[in-house]
Amino acid sequence: MTKRILDHPVLGKLTDQHPVPFTFDGKIYEGIEGDTIASALLANGVRTLREHEHSGNPRGIYCNIGHCFECRCTVDNISNVRACVTPIEENMIVESGKKQPDPLNPNNEGTLPRTYKEYLEQGGDK
Repeated sequence: MTKRILDHPVLGKLTDQHPVPFTFDGKIYEGIEGDTIASALLANGVRTLREHEHSGNPRGIYCNIGHCFECRCTVDNISNVRACVTPIEENMIVESGKKQPDPLNPNNEGTLPRTYKEYLEQGGDK
């Protein structure tokens, strides 16, 4: 069941958008062309994307503009990818982050993509 605004007074109708299948935690979902991972998951009712790296508390989408690290997940075996700024692609495999590596830990520097550009450079564009 999708939870979308299908007819927006300013943006228009979403009827002309093409569906994009992707997998999240082993379950197949459908987003629409132009969705980010976060917007596609929200439209499908998914709210929890990972667990906090220290407390284990559930985390979801917070800022939705790429400034925080709350929406990190694993995309096609690359961890620490921000769901709010990463467009979905057909048959993309997304896994909840569970406990992701701490992005602010200096010991992780250089191994984790901090931006979408770094994600692409590390092979995230398959």
